[in-house]
Amino acid sequence: MMTQLLKVHGSQNSFFILDQTKLKQALTDDELRRLARQLTDPQDGLLGGADGLLVVDRPTRPGATAQMRVINADGSEASMCGNGLRTVARYVAERDGQTTFKVDTMDSSLRVRQAGELAPGVPAFAVEISPVRFNRAALPFDNLGHDRLLGTPVPELAPGLTFTTLAVPNPHLISFVNQETIEGPLLGELGSYLNGANPYFSDGVNVNFAQILGPQKLFVRTYERGVGFTNACGTGMSATSLAFALLHPASAAFDEAVTVYNPGGMVKTSVHFADHRYWIELIGNATFTHQLEIAEDLLHQGRVTAHDAQVTATGEQEAYQNFIHQLPHFNLSVN
Repeated sequence: MMTQLLKVHGSQNSFFILDQTKLKQALTDDELRRLARQLTDPQDGLLGGADGLLVVDRPTRPGATAQMRVINADGSEASMCGNGLRTVARYVAERDGQTTFKVDTMDSSLRVRQAGELAPGVPAFAVEISPVRFNRAALPFDNLGHDRLLGTPVPELAPGLTFTTLAVPNPHLISFVNQETIEGPLLGELGSYLNGANPYFSDGVNVNFAQILGPQKLFVRTYERGVGFTNACGTGMSATSLAFALLHPASAAFDEAVTVYNPGGMVKTSVHFADHRYWIELIGNATFTHQLEIAEDLLHQGRVTAHDAQVTATGEQEAYQNFIHQLPHFNLSVN
């Protein structure tokens, strides 16, 4: 029996989408982990690999339309992925003929909606990023002398820098830095250290360096837990936007759009506080680059090669490239 995979990306944070509801027999968790590691491998995977596998399934909570699971390239499971959620939102919207609905993630049901195109041929979706937690146990972290970090000097991590920690619910460590630092080696060194055996973040952490470009404008670069450097991290850009509004209120306002550039393109965010809680809306592209037809039994075996798949390019990537080529040049200065 043949089934379909999609190769997709949000800000060139790339994934494969697998809809478990379309399979004769759903993959087990072990099979999903094995398939994710194989598909995403840059040498042995399909189409140059990817950052993860997005698994669409039936909803688990009342009022939701679908469930999304995020399997990282190393086989670990993330609680959320903002860039991935946009692409899943588009897939479910087109599958079910809806424009506004909720998608279940590991920790909550999140609102999603179809947004206007970012540029001709560049479809976009808006997704809710929540819940937001600041407490040490939500990350978790230890041995840093504080119960939470909010623009706090942490010489144990990097002398001279200040850090903020947020869980959205993915854990993020954020520092606002200058261009020299954001382009230098420190982010890679710190990200690698904190995602290996270390005394501070026992479960690892996503590390974000951000440069303030002006009012309501940021550049964000992320070292992602379970992945490494990515072109963009949706929850990272969202968490950084909230930190921007909290720490730099003269440059960032609540309930107004923030333009966030990243190595893979650009998104918009909007930070909100309502009913005693913070939440962020993330708006960006949801691009489908390829459709793949594959025998279902090969998915169960976790050994899909280019010879096994019938691949059809959608043509959408050309429109996305046209879009990012028109962005300010600094957006492309970090590789």
